[in-house]
Amino acid sequence: MKIEDLGLLKQLGYFDNDNKELEKIKQNTPNFKKIKNHLVSLNDKLKYLNGFIAFSNSVPHLKIKIENSGELLNEAKEIIEKWAKKYNVILEEVKENVFYIKGIN
Repeated sequence: MKIEDLGLLKQLGYFDNDNKELEKIKQNTPNFKKIKNHLVSLNDKLKYLNGFIAFSNSVPHLKIKIENSGELLNEAKEIIEKWAKKYNVILEEVKENVFYIKGIN
C-alpha cells in the first residue's frame, strides 16, 4: 500500500493545511520515503498503548511519544525498537519516552 501525503496527515490527525509542515519534516529526515508507508501502522499499534506519532513543536521532525508507565510503557518501547530496527530508522531519545525520527539508513 502506498500512502500519499494527505492520507498520512489525516491518519496522524492533521489537516490539509499542515502539508507545509510535513514537507519540512520530509526535507529534514533523510530517506523519509522509505518509512512513509509504515508510519500509520506504527501509530495504530501505539494508540492502544497510549503512544502516538506527531509533529515536533520545536524541530522539523516527527516524534514518537509514549504517555504511559509500567508494562504498557515497556511494550510500547519494544514495538518502537523492533519497528526502528526493521526499517533502519535512526531514533533520538530527546526526553523520557519521546523519540525523534532523525533519518533512515
